[in-house]
Order: sequence, then structure tokens, then C-alpha cells
Amino acid sequence: MLSYIFKKRGEIIMADNQKMWTDLGMDLEQHDILCEVLPGAIGDVFLTQKNSPAAMDYFDMVLADVHGLRPGELVEFKKNGGKVFGTFCAYVPDEVIFAAGGIATGLCAGSQFWVPGGEKYLPANTCPLIKAMLGARFEKTCPFYRLADMYVGETTCDGKKKAYEILATDIPLHVMDLPQMKRERDHLKWAEEIKDLIKIVEEVTGNKVTEEALAENIKKINLKRQALQRLYNLRASKNVPISGTDVLLVSQIAYYDDPERFASMVNKLCDELEERVENGVDVAKGAKRILVSGTPMAIPNWKLHNIIETSGGVVVCEETCTGTRYFENQVDETGKNLDEMVQNIADRYLGINCACFTPNTARADDVIRLAKASKADGVIDISLMFCQTYDIEGRSLEQRCKEEGIPFLGIETDYTDNDAQQLKTRIGAFIEILG
Repeated sequence: MLSYIFKKRGEIIMADNQKMWTDLGMDLEQHDILCEVLPGAIGDVFLTQKNSPAAMDYFDMVLADVHGLRPGELVEFKKNGGKVFGTFCAYVPDEVIFAAGGIATGLCAGSQFWVPGGEKYLPANTCPLIKAMLGARFEKTCPFYRLADMYVGETTCDGKKKAYEILATDIPLHVMDLPQMKRERDHLKWAEEIKDLIKIVEEVTGNKVTEEALAENIKKINLKRQALQRLYNLRASKNVPISGTDVLLVSQIAYYDDPERFASMVNKLCDELEERVENGVDVAKGAKRILVSGTPMAIPNWKLHNIIETSGGVVVCEETCTGTRYFENQVDETGKNLDEMVQNIADRYLGINCACFTPNTARADDVIRLAKASKADGVIDISLMFCQTYDIEGRSLEQRCKEEGIPFLGIETDYTDNDAQQLKTRIGAFIEILG
């Protein structure tokens, strides 16, 4: 019944969270199986890397005790009357939840471990992320689901919409109706959805979302985005100062960690990376630079990054929801009243180019822009199995990349390792073609 903590990328110490997990009503027997698997996965992916920045120690620690450290903080927060909101997507505006005195946290959905539990409720030909979402909740092996006072979903795909109906059996769930187009009236509609969310979080927390609180939290979340943007900018250096696998972990933790602490730790990492760039440190000398686009990669899904970076490539950018879509573009901080602030929030979030929108040529524009900015030698587009929107859009994205002379590889996969060798062969051949 133990979780594991890194210490300087090599030594693993253990933290006992059994009492907390028991109090949360978790299935300790099943959760212990998950905890036993995690150190091996961490060792295979992270401990085998060479020359990782020292400042990654913080993110390693958070990962290795991902079901202990942050959940423990949330337990204390709730003891003092605080309310926790579990969110599933980059479209849910954290600014609103924090402005009401609540805490927003991501939820488990990135492991094959949870998929069989989800298949008890969903067809097998459903996206693994959605199946893992339900499995983690109903199998009682993710503390974040147990800690949430409310879930906040969004209508980014039909599978999630129907899964939310199943999920909302014993915990309140609010679904934000995301427009599927980006006309002026859609921006106004999304602002109304955010106003509805404000009413909901005010009711749950018992706190008013004031102009002062919302303005303060717009700035706070913007600082978090700025730290991530700084990190991604450093990856565009000629000498790559950090592996894509390490950066993916940082981006995944962004959904869980305290925003101010996270921004501080990312900036600390960036300070070290700036020194590395200045000193010509390159963690992947001679490797081909790859931009990864497509579906999100939730903890502990490091499968594709690990394959790419052990096959002669290095990931220098992610056009995903665990990448640039999460942090690009700031919320305009000049709003003078609540209505203006809400509209600014709406405009920023509708600037995220998810494949759920139609038309969605702006996403291809993003991939081209990011590939050039990061000096990528090629693009690998990832679609989780049965994710129709990203799978269909991959065809037009490939055409756009070809028109720009950017080598492109499209991949469909799931959370299992069944196709790992096949993917390694395909990705290795693609990287070899890059010359």
C-alpha cells in the first residue's frame, strides 16, 4: 500500500498513504497493484534518460507520489471547508474555480490499468481515455475522483458526453456546452456558459466570484501559462536542453499542481535550461527533431515519447492538450468589469484549436507554425484508437504538411504495449528517412 518517490533520479524512497486512501474509500487491493507497476514504468521511461536537468527532481517527486502528495494537500484543503472541482479538459477555465476559492484538479485517464473497468460501462470500441476515465472512477483507484466535490465536463466529443451521464451517479457533474464553431455568436455563447459555471461554483463553494478575485486569478493562471511558454521556447534552441519526455511530464503535472508553485518550479527549470543553452548542452545530439501533434497524453501515458526518443528522435514540441493548446495565448487582463473579464476568458479558451471544431483549418496552421518555430524535422500525429475527430482530421493535416514540405507520419494507437514493437519499427523508419 505504498507509493514511491524519486530522489535524484536513481534512489527511490517510499511514502505511506494507506490511511488517506482508506479514508477516501479507495479499493486498496487494486490500487496497490497499480502502485507496484508505477516504479517499473518510471524506471523504464525516466531513470534510463541521461543528463536530465537537476530541476526535474521536483517533477519526478510529484510523479512518483502522484496519488499521495497533491491528494494530501487537497484533503487538508477540504478539512478547512474548501471545495475541489475535478476537470477533464483544457477548455474548463481554472480562473473561475480559483476565483471562487475552489481548487481545480485534473483526473486520472491515462493508463491501460483503468480501461477494463471502463469497459464494464462502455463499448470496447470507445476511446481508451474515456474508458480509463470511468474505470478510474468506479474501480476506486484514483484519489482525485474521490476528492472531487463536483466534476466539470465539456462537450468536446460524443463519447465523453455520454460517459458523463454514467459518471454523474453519486457526484454532482456540470457539463459546459462548448460551441462546435467559432463565429462571433459562438464566442458570446461560450461567455454565457462561463457565467453559468460561475453561478455553479459560487453555489458549491459558498463564495462570490468578485471582480477583484477574478482579475487576480486571471493573472495567476496567465503566469503559469507564461512559464510553460518559456519552457517550450527553450526547446527551440539548436542544442536541445531537455528531453521531450521530461517536458511531457511537466505538462501533465500542470493539470494537478498548485498553479503558483508550479509556475515557480517551471521557471526554476527554465533558469537551468537557459544556462544549458548558453553552455551548448545537448541531451540528444544528432537526434532528429520531432513535433508531436494530436490527442492528449495523460499520466502515465509516455508511450510515444519514449519510443520516439529511443529511436533516434527527440520531441521538441507538442501540439496537444498536454502541450501548446494548454498554455498558448493569455487571457486579456484589461477587463474592467466582470462581463469584460468573462468575455476575455471566453475568447482565450475558444482560441484552443481542438479537433472537435468545424471548420478547423486553424489547427493545421498551428502545427505548421509550431513545426517551423521548433525547427522540427518532421511531424508525428497521434490519434488514440476510436477517436474519430483526430483520426479524420489527420488526413487533411497530412496534406497541409506535405504542401509545406514537412515530413509527416500518422499513428493510431491505444494505451497497451501490444503495438510497441510495430510502432518502434515505423517510427524508426520515419526518423531514418529524415536523413
